[in-house]
Amino acid sequence: MPKPLQISSTNELYKTIIIAWLIAGTLDISSAIVSFSINTGQNILGLFQYIASGVFGSSAFNGGVPMALAGLLFHYLFALIWTIFFFIIFPKIKLQSLNKFLVAFLYGMFVWVIMNLIVVRLSRTPKFHASTGHIIANMLYLIFFIGTPLSLLANRYYSKIKTD
Repeated sequence: MPKPLQISSTNELYKTIIIAWLIAGTLDISSAIVSFSINTGQNILGLFQYIASGVFGSSAFNGGVPMALAGLLFHYLFALIWTIFFFIIFPKIKLQSLNKFLVAFLYGMFVWVIMNLIVVRLSRTPKFHASTGHIIANMLYLIFFIGTPLSLLANRYYSKIKTD
């Protein structure tokens, strides 16, 4: 019987984190683009400038493409932070023993709470009152587009480690 593939744990972990980050970050920003376009009818540069306004304030809206690129960079930076954090906590609190989709739900909700009730409130983004539907939609986006890929990929990675 062939021996299971040996995993170079550090390299394989980094590779898995990068793949998970790019998938989750891209799914999340894609959902934001679609939602923003449908709800506002505006050019998507405004979405990226809004993200950049968290750091640069209202001047981000007059910054054109450079501020939009900064917003895209900030988005992927946050996605990387959430991905790394997930891969750190996953084995420590034994998340693999839970249902993958329950983990996705819990982590998506956790990300929503931290981002919306702490990060955005402390940032320089313009404040607005979101409708209940908008809030629920954003929670679902984070559950499906951040929580789900991270849960599935971390579970796959850590179950390989366990069997070696």
